[in-house]
Amino acid sequence: MAFDESGKIWFNGEFVDWNEAKIHALSHVVHYGSSVFEGIRCYDTKKGPAVFRLAEHVKRLYNSAKIYRMEIPYSQEDFCQAVLDTIKVNELKACYIRPIIFRGYAELGVYPLNCAVESLIAVWAWGKYLGEEALENGVDVGVSTWRRMAPNTMPNMAKAGSNYMNSQLAKMEAVANGYDEAIMLDYQGLVSEGSGENVFLVKDEILYTPPRSSSLLDGITRNSIITLAREMDLEVKEEEIPREMLYIADELFLTGTAAEVSPIRSVDRITVGNGKRGEITKKLQEQFFAIIDGETDDTHGWLTFL
Repeated sequence: MAFDESGKIWFNGEFVDWNEAKIHALSHVVHYGSSVFEGIRCYDTKKGPAVFRLAEHVKRLYNSAKIYRMEIPYSQEDFCQAVLDTIKVNELKACYIRPIIFRGYAELGVYPLNCAVESLIAVWAWGKYLGEEALENGVDVGVSTWRRMAPNTMPNMAKAGSNYMNSQLAKMEAVANGYDEAIMLDYQGLVSEGSGENVFLVKDEILYTPPRSSSLLDGITRNSIITLAREMDLEVKEEEIPREMLYIADELFLTGTAAEVSPIRSVDRITVGNGKRGEITKKLQEQFFAIIDGETDDTHGWLTFL
């Protein structure tokens, strides 16, 4: 992933040069991880550039901020417009979008409320998170020794920067062990999610995914796939999944803004199904990409055109 440093970043309501989007070294966020953020995509569809589920992403951003008592000084509508304006200013047709809300510079100490809330939106061109080949051939994953946080430890429903220290440990461990990605278990030892993706499992033509109570982020792509699956008359069950179900699944795949819909071909070096992308995964992929490519009607209103 390479940045175009000639671009502009929206920073506290104004566009600044890429290299001028700076914060103080003693900002609260640097020392205490006090940030919430989103990952959003703009696709160059056949009908023009469009952002996927922009309003839902911004709503989740504001909910994350609310959990951490961070007052964002813009309406959700204005923030959505700022996202669109940032894409236009940078003259991009397809890009990854990173809005982040964080506590800035005032004083040091765990108590955050005396530090101002700052806002930033950056956009850049970015390809497939796990690689183009992964979308068809799948990835190899390992079950991490690192668990997701227990309830009343950290709020998993907030997409907070501090939560991703947990994800980093799992991702580094996975790569060190020769895997592409990790699957993490929750505090009860049940399947939770990947380091930055939700997990789906197909068994006997039923689609399973862990519930929100399994210490996972309620993904927007996850929600989209559940919606598409039900429209395809697939039975979808949101229920607790024991680790061993991963080994005997017919199909497995990951979902997320970055990962989109990526099949899993092995878990802990145990082959999933026939070791290739499964038929149900393929059908869900095709339907998902047909919408974001503009090849089929967006009946859900998921696309916001520039």
